[in-house]
Amino acid sequence: MQPLAHPKIQTLPDFLAKKAAFPPGYRLVFTNGCYDILHPGHVDLLARARAEGDGLLLGLNSDASVRRIKGSLAGPPRPVNPQAERAFVLAGLAAVDFVVLFDEDTPLELIRAVRPQVLVKGGDWDVSRIIGRDVVEADGGRVLSLPLLPGYSTTGLIERLTRQGA
Repeated sequence: MQPLAHPKIQTLPDFLAKKAAFPPGYRLVFTNGCYDILHPGHVDLLARARAEGDGLLLGLNSDASVRRIKGSLAGPPRPVNPQAERAFVLAGLAAVDFVVLFDEDTPLELIRAVRPQVLVKGGDWDVSRIIGRDVVEADGGRVLSLPLLPGYSTTGLIERLTRQGA
């Protein structure tokens, strides 16, 4: 199997070098997540997040991070798909301009480093609970909690697959 490389998948230093060349007024949108099994709810949220600015940076939880925060549910251990595969699939989406992996349990350090103008999470996150809100708002940016497409979640998908396999 050959390595999964894509020009949208960046290390943090490489992304910061690209960001330094952004034109004045460029509105960087940031969102993050595990994106373990991509589903229509993810694609919808990412497209709407991207519409909030000039480019979308997706902070992707590393495998170690996903294991710590998701653990093992009733189904298979998480993540189901390894970080290289998750990053490659996400980089293939038109709405996603950059993918940067992070190893921490939260994206706070990544948000502090990239200083986005817009921070987006799904509607299951109240704006007051969105990690990095203080950083973005202190820089004059916006923090949004966008409604989720009803009926789609990775946990629900795994539970459904587990029931069907039982």
